[in-house]
Amino acid sequence: MEEAGILIVDDDESFRLLIETHLKKAGFKPILTDSGIKALKILEKKNVDLIISDQVMPEMDGMELLHRVKSNHRDIPFIMLTAYGEIKKAVASIKQGAYDYIEKPYDPDDLFATINRTLEYYRLSDENKKLKEHLRGIYSFQNIVTKSCQMMAALKLAEKVAKSPYTTVAIYGENGSGKEVLARAIHYAGERMENRFVAVNCAAIPLTLIESELFGHVKGAFTGADRDREGKFAMAQGGTILLDEIGDMPFELQAKLLRVIQERVYEKLGSNKPINMDCRVIISTHRDLSRLTKEGRFREDLYHRINTFPISLPPLRERKEDIPLLADYFIGQLRQELGKPIPGISQKAMDALIGYHWPGNIREMKNCLERAAIITDNELIKPGHLILIAAGKRKEDTSYDSAHAVQITVDLDSPNTSLDNIVGEILQKTLNKCGDNKSLAAEILKVNRKMFYRRG
Repeated sequence: MEEAGILIVDDDESFRLLIETHLKKAGFKPILTDSGIKALKILEKKNVDLIISDQVMPEMDGMELLHRVKSNHRDIPFIMLTAYGEIKKAVASIKQGAYDYIEKPYDPDDLFATINRTLEYYRLSDENKKLKEHLRGIYSFQNIVTKSCQMMAALKLAEKVAKSPYTTVAIYGENGSGKEVLARAIHYAGERMENRFVAVNCAAIPLTLIESELFGHVKGAFTGADRDREGKFAMAQGGTILLDEIGDMPFELQAKLLRVIQERVYEKLGSNKPINMDCRVIISTHRDLSRLTKEGRFREDLYHRINTFPISLPPLRERKEDIPLLADYFIGQLRQELGKPIPGISQKAMDALIGYHWPGNIREMKNCLERAAIITDNELIKPGHLILIAAGKRKEDTSYDSAHAVQITVDLDSPNTSLDNIVGEILQKTLNKCGDNKSLAAEILKVNRKMFYRRG
């Protein structure tokens, strides 16, 4: 890594001058000092990317300097210089926090390889920490927009269970209601956030592959298994695994999952060697597992085991007070993602959003606003920009009916009244309501979309 500032700490002046020459030729910025005490003072004033320190020095040896650096400063990579025959001391320094050691006299190529390897490791480690902090911010409970009493009660439960790293959590809710978002928030609020969050959609994996997908397999376990493969549980080791749509998991696999959760051990497919499982298990589903259990489609023992800490998320139609908040939040996101000014949303469009029944919940609302934001041009989002499908709506959603009804007036005494004109007016008004989306208009009217082209 060029231009890196490297602090050299050694009481041997000739050695300091020699290593300074080599480092400058390699493009580094060496900073020289002859004692650990002076090194600590330099660290208070200058930014240093790496410390290379001799192990044996008067007043403060390399081990004490290492301890002081780790205790009082940011995590600066540390390489220990050691004389021939003192390898045990060098190994001890690594146990105390040094990244590596270099034996005197050194080979310049070995020196540069060790320096570059150390700097690269810390660069990647720093990027990883920043990424995790970024994700922790994105998926924090504070970023879940709500003022719904039901939703706030669910969040309080989630915040409490996040502090219990081994408790299995069951999240229930309709599709698009935010189950995975809540699962990630639980992960990033707990002590397991340093390790991976692995989401598995149990409904999307073919029956023949799901066991291998979860637990992995060994070479030769089945036709086509030409090498060993790690499963999702191995990937989530130390972190969290989300088993999404567990209600769709094959019945025959449920017994194996029960053992994994209960005994915290599993085997790869084709192997009898037990592997310890160390991850939090979160399950989510839109199905009623209690009903599936009574019907014999879900194991009762597994249901009681995974239902240790249930959290239910209300559908969007039951938390309509959150719709204006969510709309503002999504529009703010879309301004940044699309890089265009979006003034906001008109009152009529907001009324339409509040009146709609949202079968797809928050996911549908976000997609609806994204489409509207794309087609608008420096104007408020209006009802005509929204795609709100009337098919399948609940009868009690009268606010949606009034906001989106297409009214046709037929004057039977007019000489221009004809069935063809009435049909044309229905088609045109429906098309206007759908923002010129012919496929959607055809779906609502249950006609072939070619009818719109035949009429120009």
